[in-house]
Amino acid sequence: MENETIQIPVMAELAAEGKSPEILFWVGCAGSFDDRYKRVTKAMVKILNKVRISFAVLGTEEACTGDPAKRAGNEFLFQMQALSNIQVLNGYGIKKIVTACPHCFNTLKNEYPSLGGNYEVLHHSELLQQLINQGKIRLKEGGTFQGKKITYHDSCYLGRANDIYEAPRQVLEALDAELVEMKRCRNKGLCCGAGGAQMFKEAEKGKKEINIERIEEALQTGAEIIASACPFCMTMMSDGVKNKNREGEVKVLDLAELIDAVV
Repeated sequence: MENETIQIPVMAELAAEGKSPEILFWVGCAGSFDDRYKRVTKAMVKILNKVRISFAVLGTEEACTGDPAKRAGNEFLFQMQALSNIQVLNGYGIKKIVTACPHCFNTLKNEYPSLGGNYEVLHHSELLQQLINQGKIRLKEGGTFQGKKITYHDSCYLGRANDIYEAPRQVLEALDAELVEMKRCRNKGLCCGAGGAQMFKEAEKGKKEINIERIEEALQTGAEIIASACPFCMTMMSDGVKNKNREGEVKVLDLAELIDAVV
């Protein structure tokens, strides 16, 4: 995959040609800079290309949504970052945004409107579900994951914050895998421990790290794959699997990677 040429249209180039894409793909900090999550970005781009959806990325014009600043209590920095992004988005006349990060999704959807940024914002799990339901994504028969046990970890910003529980599960069910739920799931799901800007600081003193508690619940299901839909969750769950020395038999994969592997 590393040597593949992947077509990624950039918004500035399309605008120069007088074109406007159906979707702006908001990559996010993790999808741009984190080596692990770059693979999710590539998987998503390959899916969008396969289904022939016209999309573009902002490229160097995309900056952090301001979520970490806001969660850490720096409202001034958040508003500076948000207003800068809104100026760029409105300048291009963007109407619809898709992102693979629930933190970007939540901020763009719920916090940008009050600052003048009004867009239709979808998390990639919602878009994948729509494409599967519309028959635009056709999964190969007897796919890689047929009959395999998969458990899904609910992202707080996707689930409790935005009530998106079914879309990711419907995407997983389309894989013809066996979806096994953890004891704490959906609106009672346990946080991975990284949200609210916790990702960027050392944990306070306690008896156990949250991600270790969560990974123990995931491993109890007997799942071979832990599916996630958030870069923060993916980091925490992957670290938990390593902590238990189970990375040889248990994989942590994003929904986009799972779909990309079978289309």
